Amino acid sequence: MNAGTTDGPPKSPLLQQQLHRLQQLLDQSIPFVLYRWLALLALLIIYGLRVFWIQGFYVVTYALGIYNLNLLLGFLTPLHLPDPDADGPSLPTKSNDEFRPFVRKLPEYKAWFASSKAFCIAFLATLFPVFDVPVFWPILVLYWCVLFFVTMKRQIAHMVKYKYVPFSFGKKKYGKNRGG
Repeated sequence: MNAGTTDGPPKSPLLQQQLHRLQQLLDQSIPFVLYRWLALLALLIIYGLRVFWIQGFYVVTYALGIYNLNLLLGFLTPLHLPDPDADGPSLPTKSNDEFRPFVRKLPEYKAWFASSKAFCIAFLATLFPVFDVPVFWPILVLYWCVLFFVTMKRQIAHMVKYKYVPFSFGKKKYGKNRGG
């Protein structure tokens, strides 16, 4: 960073210390994938109970669902999409082709962090009545389900067309010696 440039208003030392501590906690949480996702599940349950308890904020919840669907699509999509018309690099189609690992457009940690932030922001939005827009919520649920199934159908068709699997469980693992 250049000495003459600033990234915004100056931050107080206490705020900088708290932001640094938060970043340390986030950095330490990286290896604990299961616990991070369980914490997100806890956030989801707390948010769901809050919305159920106050019987409102369905538009906020719908926006949260759309945002998380977008994150899921980024998580399932490869970083470099193969172009069938291009003569450049593509995914291997034969067993003797070069192996190229699946690299996600949105890595797991970034998907978790973005979703966690979204749930926290949505929870904060439920504290302000201005965001409680009256709406017939079954229509939103139906529309979200239709959107989810149409989007996933398209994503699965894309996976089949380009022969990639975005998950590592169930795949063969090479290079590990198993006693035998």
